[in-house]
Amino acid sequence: MTLETIELQTREAPRFSLLVLHGLGADGNDFVPVVQALDLSPVLAQGGLRVVLPSAPEIPVTINGGMRMRAWYDIRHGDLSQREDADGLRASQALIEELIAREEREFGIPPERVVLMGFSQGCAMTLMTGLRYPRRLAGLVGLSGYLPLLDTTEAQRSPANAATPIFLAHGTGDGVVLPARAQASLAELRRLGHAVDWHEYPMAHEVSMDEIQALQAWLVKTLTAAA
Repeated sequence: MTLETIELQTREAPRFSLLVLHGLGADGNDFVPVVQALDLSPVLAQGGLRVVLPSAPEIPVTINGGMRMRAWYDIRHGDLSQREDADGLRASQALIEELIAREEREFGIPPERVVLMGFSQGCAMTLMTGLRYPRRLAGLVGLSGYLPLLDTTEAQRSPANAATPIFLAHGTGDGVVLPARAQASLAELRRLGHAVDWHEYPMAHEVSMDEIQALQAWLVKTLTAAA
């Protein structure tokens, strides 16, 4: 399967890539305004940036009465740690890994200059894929999400991304991905020795301007370091 993508590019042969994964029921258009709000001019000055916003496949989602919608995997239970769709997670992991590989194959941008970023389900896929990817990535960004298949992460993660910087942000009033689930993910990542830049905001399941500003500073630092 080839994913539909929106692709934004600042110059003919950019040096860096940012892959952005949307949440449940959205599509690649969802984070275009967020990307456009980021001032990444120091990154652009070091060689330009590609932004790739894929749309997940349409699948039936159990928690929404089996309605078909764009989703990276099925949600079977309101408690996100229960009855996880391991097969769906792994299928989307393979699709995202192919997107990363395509950046190098078609645009000459190796994984070490690629940041993987996602919101909600996209955050779950970012952590799932990024920690298991066999080559070093520049960084991982997870917004309003969690670490899926938490109990298998230690055994399945790749040494290549043991030291990859991670930016995580969450709303203290999030009623979709409860703060306790995000905190449990943070605790497991830190227990495993991952460097996590953690941010909390007084918001619900959303993105705030304070969060965008913190993310902007982190992306500039992370991508320029990868140059």
